[in-house]
Amino acid sequence: MKNDHDASGGTADGRTRDRVVRLLLEGGSATAAELSRQLGVSPAGIRRHLDAMVGDGIITPTESRSREPRGRGRPARSYTLTEAGHRAGPTAYSDLAAGALRFLAEVVGPSAVSQFAEGRASDLERRVRSAVVAAKPADRPAALAEAMTAAGYTASVSELPTGLQICQHHCPVQFVAERFPALCDAETAALARVLDTHVQRLATIAHGDGVCTTHIPVGAAPGSVPDGPSHQGVSRADGSRSTASELRPAPASPTCSPSPSSEGSAL
Repeated sequence: MKNDHDASGGTADGRTRDRVVRLLLEGGSATAAELSRQLGVSPAGIRRHLDAMVGDGIITPTESRSREPRGRGRPARSYTLTEAGHRAGPTAYSDLAAGALRFLAEVVGPSAVSQFAEGRASDLERRVRSAVVAAKPADRPAALAEAMTAAGYTASVSELPTGLQICQHHCPVQFVAERFPALCDAETAALARVLDTHVQRLATIAHGDGVCTTHIPVGAAPGSVPDGPSHQGVSRADGSRSTASELRPAPASPTCSPSPSSEGSAL
């Protein structure tokens, strides 16, 4: 039985719209029928929410690629988040996390934030590693993207003359990473370890780009990056360390395909 209480307004409206935003963040796009099923809201109720969100500039309707049978009437449309919609997700936990990291940096020191970022990146590495190492070397970037999608990053792979690019269409920690870029740096190092090769981060959602883009240059073979601190660069004569980007030619500008549609997803 569909729940029509969410369509009554007030706090319930806000909860339903937060859930719509979260589903679109995870899946890229969805039709009204798909959202109705996922959220347990009546078709009339979900359409009211969607119309209001379109009016607020949070989502935009596009031509649906859904293969569901259609009856008579207007064609089905799918909905995707606008740029404003990406920032309209629930932020209370993000604000709390950012505040906690800021407190940690002030009380313990910036190195504590770096340690936290590395721990979080190591957790992601553990979650995706088994799927990556089980794939053939040539298929590992795609396997990584699929595993990252399962982890909530909505990732895909694009191919360029200069190499491959892993494109993350959603950043689960966008609002915190805007304040603490160590999260992005640690995540990039983790991807290099998982793929066992050199990678370069070209763009991040946290820095205002539409997609987080990680470049795997042509000729970067498994095993080209040794284990340990050398992921962070090599020592110079003056004792400082060169960065990974200084060790390889700069790749082309980030180019990623559109966010994967909800076809075949849980939506």
